[in-house]
Amino acid sequence: MRVIGIIPARFESSRFRGKPLADILGRPMVQHVYERARRTTNLDDVLVATDDERIRSAVTGFGGAVVMTSPDHRSGTDRVAEAATALEADVVVNIQGDEPMLDPLMLEEVVAPFREGTAAGLVTLKKEVFHDSEFADPGVVKVVTDPRGMALYFSRSLIPYPRHRTSGFRVFEHLGVYAYTRACLLRLAALPVSSLEEVESLEQLRALENGIPILVVETRSRVQTISVDTEADLERVREAMRGQA
Repeated sequence: MRVIGIIPARFESSRFRGKPLADILGRPMVQHVYERARRTTNLDDVLVATDDERIRSAVTGFGGAVVMTSPDHRSGTDRVAEAATALEADVVVNIQGDEPMLDPLMLEEVVAPFREGTAAGLVTLKKEVFHDSEFADPGVVKVVTDPRGMALYFSRSLIPYPRHRTSGFRVFEHLGVYAYTRACLLRLAALPVSSLEEVESLEQLRALENGIPILVVETRSRVQTISVDTEADLERVREAMRGQA
């Protein structure tokens, strides 16, 4: 089984222009993500998929592999899919380019079901959250699954809603690391934006609305990752990583 990790990276982000090149302790953010992804033992290769020459130059500058893609993609999944069309791969891992504190263990966990023979075409991760502030935060995407771990729904709202907060009430955050069979990835990228995807602004709902099952694995990682969406997030990451240095 050949497994490729792809990091989608675009310069013209609506909320944070030039985000992949944001400096963190002397290195661009995309380099931190790339180097952490390379630490895992189950990826045969890692590359960055971008539409911007500045990002391409930065990646080649630190010795990384890069592929140029169209500037017209609406999502990272679409960019990863374009890159995957030219690759020999059985499984493709979509590695979020705004997670400079990524735990390599998560990449091992999201690929493991394929090595174990899962019939699912798409695997992702979750972790339990415990605080009311996280329950109410639309930036913390929630997921509910059936007893086999197959996703029932993803939402920015609190699910399940605790009409009665019983001892079995647990809330899980969806972590945006995905692994797909190559065929599943290309099928998903070819589908139009779905209605629920548009309402919630969650592209994984496109898969569910089109009958593509998603296996959700609970991570064992206890690393506190921070997604960088704003300058304030970037400062939080810098402070956290200074403490690890």
